[in-house]
Amino acid sequence: MHVPDGFINAPVSAVTGVVAAGAIAVSLRGARRELDERTAPLAGLVAAFIFAVQMLNFPVAAGTSGHLLGGALAAILVGPFTGVLCVSVVLLMQGVLFADGGLTALGVNITDMAIVTTVVAYAVFRGLLAVLPRKRRSVTVASFVAALVSVPAAAVAFTLMYAVGGTTDVSIGKVATAMIGVHVLIGLGEAVITALTVGAVIAVRPDLVHGARGLRQRLRLRVNGELVDAPAPAAPVAARASRRTLWLTGLVTSLVLAGFVSFYASANPDGLEKVAHDQGIDKKTEKHASSDSPLADYGVKDVSDARLSGGLAGVIGVGVTVVAGSTVFWAVRRRRSSDVSPASTAHTGA
Repeated sequence: MHVPDGFINAPVSAVTGVVAAGAIAVSLRGARRELDERTAPLAGLVAAFIFAVQMLNFPVAAGTSGHLLGGALAAILVGPFTGVLCVSVVLLMQGVLFADGGLTALGVNITDMAIVTTVVAYAVFRGLLAVLPRKRRSVTVASFVAALVSVPAAAVAFTLMYAVGGTTDVSIGKVATAMIGVHVLIGLGEAVITALTVGAVIAVRPDLVHGARGLRQRLRLRVNGELVDAPAPAAPVAARASRRTLWLTGLVTSLVLAGFVSFYASANPDGLEKVAHDQGIDKKTEKHASSDSPLADYGVKDVSDARLSGGLAGVIGVGVTVVAGSTVFWAVRRRRSSDVSPASTAHTGA
């Protein structure tokens, strides 16, 4: 789904750049309400995990592969505003360092892969939680469906952008049919990965999962013929893992996936690449501005061994992404802390 330079014309790319910039600005403000000292480190880890799992292309049809987009996963784990920022950080690192996704198309990719997937997934997720039983299993089920829907939604969004600003004369009907068809299949893989990951985190630290907040329904007792809320328990249930343990486990998992497992990923083109080649969308693809990067195409320049080259690139990518993401979310959290400082509280109360 990473759109290269040349697929979408300059005016539409510029408009999506403005949309992406506006969404990031809104998300920076919204993330202040979502992040605290407990969840800010998790957000940086989520970005690194998405980067790692996106290296794991899985086969979905003859000659076609797919990979995680990550919008649903990020929105459910750390919140929709923070989720947009997580995926945007990943896309920026991929575009600048790895020549994956055009730089002039960065606005297109953020709009499609960060904004559309996150907004659609979180809306579906919340809608399902409103009607499902208030149990942890419902969060996992809702995560599966939300992730499944988010991927073809991104395919639809790309098709609409191509209809307005495509650089080649290709039937939009054919593009839509091919894009949506293959991305429904990719969505199944996205749904499985998202549900398994959300379920794993809920199993050890449900308090850190944004989508599971307020999950437990307060016990209600009948007193003198009226229903009243039962008193809250004296102490919360002990977590099965500390935040540090969860963070380290997630980081090690990301490093192993990107540094080792990625070597066994499918080499087939992903959904967009396959459709672009089959339909002729890629006729005007432009050379990537970062094609000479020492990490271009997820390999370390001058390292001849393919396994070592790809593994090192994956490890470097995870490291850079977790540092960049953590820096952004640490700054957002500090901004939130300053907004609720004792001085500001005193002025409010005066």
